[in-house]
Amino acid sequence: MTHPIALITGASRGLGRNMAVHLAKRGVHIIGTYRSGAAEAESLKQQIEAQGGKIAMLPLDITDTASYEAFSSAVTKTLKTNFGRERFDFLVNNAGNGLFANFVDATEEQFASLVATHLRGPIFLTQKLLPLVEDGGRILNVSSGFVRFTLPGYSVYAAVKAAVEVLTRFMAVELGSRHIRVNAIAPGAIATDFGGGAVRDNKDVNAYVAHGIALGRVGLPDDIGAAVAAILSDDMAWANGTTFDISGGQLL
Repeated sequence: MTHPIALITGASRGLGRNMAVHLAKRGVHIIGTYRSGAAEAESLKQQIEAQGGKIAMLPLDITDTASYEAFSSAVTKTLKTNFGRERFDFLVNNAGNGLFANFVDATEEQFASLVATHLRGPIFLTQKLLPLVEDGGRILNVSSGFVRFTLPGYSVYAAVKAAVEVLTRFMAVELGSRHIRVNAIAPGAIATDFGGGAVRDNKDVNAYVAHGIALGRVGLPDDIGAAVAAILSDDMAWANGTTFDISGGQLL
């Protein structure tokens, strides 16, 4: 039996970690990246291996495009050494950072950081890794519910994520000849450490956000990880060029 392999950026923590766990439960082997959290990366590795899965963790700073050539070589070597493969099947462009700042207060440095992480990174890392992606493979980008609904303080972040959704559609068309399907997810409010962990740790914030969600609670990491595993599965093989809203019905 050939196990599919998923490469997930930003896999050591947050939603990326949960995606890795859920995919591994479905028999998908994992190549994950981490920027500075080597200890978190090792704990994920131990967790997945304890469940009988296979995983390799590689360092990557998504904002450092000059490192992509060396990273691609490391992926090639890892595929051969750890998995006996030349290519992988799924690429999940998940690595991200957040910004809470009203439009009038946002700085050029903050804008540049968001673009480098959420837009330039997925464009040029995907470009570099495409020779290693199997024909018929899948690419999943991560957008945000803030593209659909608005809350003060997320204007610049949401604008960059909107670009990710447009990019997703064009990637789907331009990679169609290789039968690589490209989709995105747009999570709503999730109880993670994103934005300092306010939704997870502040009861008042949690209750306020939950009030605007049709299902009456904020999302949990498992809600996203399980959805990603489903979207990348053969059950969703005809979905292409679309963004999946995974918010529990937030601010409908």
